[in-house]
Amino acid sequence: MAIHKYNLGVIGNCSFIGYIDLHADVKWLCMPKFDSSFLFGSLLDEEKGGHFFIKPADPEFTSTQYYIPNTNVLCTEFTAGDGRFRVFDFAPRMTIHERSFKPVMMMRKIELMKGDPSIVVACDPRGDYGNLVPEFVIGSNHIGFSGIGKQARITTDLSLNYIIQQRPFVLDQDRYIVLTYGEPFESPLKETVEEFLDSTVRYWQNWIKGSYIPNIYQEEVIRSALVLKLHQYEDTGGIIASGTTSLPESHDSSRNWDYRFCWFRDAYYTLKAFNHLGHFDELERYFDYIQNIIRNASDSLQPLYSVTGKKDLIERELDLAGYKNNKPVRVGNAAYEQVQNDVYGQVLVSLLPLYVDKRLTFPRKNSYNKIIPWLLEKIEMTMHAEDAGLWEFRNSKSIFSYTMLFHWAGAKAAYKIAKEFDDEAVMQKAEKLCAEAAANLEKCWDLEREVYTQAVDSPNLDASTLMLVTMNFLDHNSPKAKKHIEALEKELKVENGLFYRYKHYDDFGIPETTFLVCAFWYVDALACVGRIDDAVKYLDEILKFSNHLGLFSEDVAVDGSQWGNFPQTYSHVGLINAVFRIARKVDAADFL
Repeated sequence: MAIHKYNLGVIGNCSFIGYIDLHADVKWLCMPKFDSSFLFGSLLDEEKGGHFFIKPADPEFTSTQYYIPNTNVLCTEFTAGDGRFRVFDFAPRMTIHERSFKPVMMMRKIELMKGDPSIVVACDPRGDYGNLVPEFVIGSNHIGFSGIGKQARITTDLSLNYIIQQRPFVLDQDRYIVLTYGEPFESPLKETVEEFLDSTVRYWQNWIKGSYIPNIYQEEVIRSALVLKLHQYEDTGGIIASGTTSLPESHDSSRNWDYRFCWFRDAYYTLKAFNHLGHFDELERYFDYIQNIIRNASDSLQPLYSVTGKKDLIERELDLAGYKNNKPVRVGNAAYEQVQNDVYGQVLVSLLPLYVDKRLTFPRKNSYNKIIPWLLEKIEMTMHAEDAGLWEFRNSKSIFSYTMLFHWAGAKAAYKIAKEFDDEAVMQKAEKLCAEAAANLEKCWDLEREVYTQAVDSPNLDASTLMLVTMNFLDHNSPKAKKHIEALEKELKVENGLFYRYKHYDDFGIPETTFLVCAFWYVDALACVGRIDDAVKYLDEILKFSNHLGLFSEDVAVDGSQWGNFPQTYSHVGLINAVFRIARKVDAADFL
């Protein structure tokens, strides 16, 4: 069987994300929010998903895809017998009057490069996850699509009839298409697209220019940073795990989930990567999101919420064919009903820089009294409680080592924050809880195998326990840290550096694919204990598992096939944090 790759690029502007294939077909695009129904969803159903493509009329064509350097502006370049052209796809993003401008609008420029090729353009959106086929109305230079929520509309200088009929026509000059949702586009077409293209390129390039990037693996870190930025819904500050739903963890696995929501766990890792990169605006926006979630919480936090803070993410199955006929297709995620107690520590560690980093003049430090003691109290209440764990087991609960690690880390963070406010009572409570969490973690130590297990009274090994090393619970120079890594290697590592999260039976059987972030955690842990040559060796191997644009999936099969949601923030965060660890440990000049 051929190696499976997601031959897709992504665009976005922190309002929405679009996925575009090598036929310049928009395979997935949800508007106006990440978790809205798709306008184009042929990624999950070729018949019911609709299409928005631009391609040569000649079926014998070749195409390549690339980004304008250091941007999220995607180019798909076509070569056919009668000529060459390329399509620029982007979501406008720029700064106007010191504010972010990020309209719910997608722009497409078709640039003639050689000859006079015949091309075909189609725009055929859908509503309600494929159940609604819109009516269309032709205007003087636009096509409006109604009956699918707010009106979708394309404004263009192409023949509208050619688009509706999907008839070939000669491309003899540059052409333009603007897709809007809700507010119509009423500006001069060519001039505005060209201006927005230039401004969007400059925005992204300036954002990268203002980033701290190590001298090693720069291209990979830059692309990962750009991907992560797309996954924050700027309006509220929420950060989603991925922009897709129901891409299977392996073929016919039924492990198909909706990841268009905000997990506190995923957000912690993403924010840590932004902090490494020297970007803190994302953390301040995330604080707004967290503050409102906590204000509206009763006794506990869910593990995930919608981008607007909605609690009920009811999971249901859709009547769609599924990606490569993989069913079920799910929207919503029942994990919101689970108890995952690591969330409190994740939030505390996420917010730590806002209160203690001297580079930040955070104006809302008076929020301390309503947030930090409340989170610490929740750690105290759940210190000895079972939960579903970070892997969200649906039919079992345990006292997981990962949860205890973040009770420990969260208590440490609370101590550091409380110290800034001279809050002796909170400091004392934090010290006590830190010691309790450490004691619980030691109950997971398997003396015979010299390894920390997944949970108290469990023999199972779990790649998430690599975080005991990377988060400094274990002294990097200690034999215990090195033995722990070696034991995990023996059971969970694949020869090329890929790592299973675990190998035991779960709610759906034995996992068939590796979880890519675990491989990056492994590289990070290797660097921690001084195995730098191994860390670099395995990182070089892992980087081969991206697609043609350097984008990483959630899961990777042993043969290198990409599976699971895509691109996955976890994976790109793992790359960034692993590279920063290696860069801190060695002289970068040794690797130039």
